[in-house]
Amino acid sequence: MRRALPIFVVLGGLLIAIAVVNPYFLEPPAFLAFVKRAAPLVILAAGQYFVIVSGEFDLSVGSLVTAEVVIAARLIDGSAEATWPVLALLIVFGLLVGLVNGIVSTLLRVPSFIATLGMLLILSGAVFLWTGGAPRGALSPEFRELGRGSLGPVPWSVLILVAVAVAAVYAMRAGFGHTLIAAGDNDRAAALSGVRVARVRTVAFMISGLSAAVAAILLGGFAGVSAQVGQGLEFQAITAVVLGGVALGGGRGSVVAAMAGAFTLEALFTLLNLYGVSGALEPAVQGVIIIAAVALGAVSLPRRRTAAAS
Repeated sequence: MRRALPIFVVLGGLLIAIAVVNPYFLEPPAFLAFVKRAAPLVILAAGQYFVIVSGEFDLSVGSLVTAEVVIAARLIDGSAEATWPVLALLIVFGLLVGLVNGIVSTLLRVPSFIATLGMLLILSGAVFLWTGGAPRGALSPEFRELGRGSLGPVPWSVLILVAVAVAAVYAMRAGFGHTLIAAGDNDRAAALSGVRVARVRTVAFMISGLSAAVAAILLGGFAGVSAQVGQGLEFQAITAVVLGGVALGGGRGSVVAAMAGAFTLEALFTLLNLYGVSGALEPAVQGVIIIAAVALGAVSLPRRRTAAAS
């Protein structure tokens, strides 16, 4: 947990800086609105964490989010009766995409970077072919309630985020989490000790697909239907995980820190927006964060190994 402390310090500093610019930010309604806005990215980061800590990548989550929202709008088309069956279908579709990514990466031995990049292109092409660039249909009010509504003063997005966070922490503290980290740290040693590496990594991809489905439900409810709703989310999720101190090579990192990284990224973008900085700079900021975090990890890891050896 000590390794995750810096990201919480940075997050706290950013929240204080936002509160200085906007004194109402830390009041419950405004702060809950911030958490509600950040919830889809935090959930995506949690799913991406499982894949990265196992030693793999998932570049397909952004296009999967877009596909889920477009599919939901087309199938629901404003019908309240179709809402819950379609929600179930979205969850199954997310798990299925994760399963395919896992099988291609582990059983067919295609590098996950290539496998999920291919899935990104497949989903993007399928969405464009199906919609012609202009999504059809409409989401029902019941569907949108999950992204925009609340239970009393607390938005549904925040409640769902809390449930996801509890489930993620529990999974990583259970036996599955230990085997996942072992597979990411040294897959050969893990296999020799009895870990079914292919199965564990496939489950990690399915969790990532499930997180993308949940994020899509919240984003669709909050922002409505768009063919670009998930554009760039895969890179934001990876940036958040890296910002949380998770090693891109796998085997090290905390899921809580990865989610804190997503909050930190959202807080940084919020602060830049308050200062009038163009949103066009966001990808550049993400690039700088990834390069700096990986470089820092590359420098500090040999030092830790040397200290451990001595």
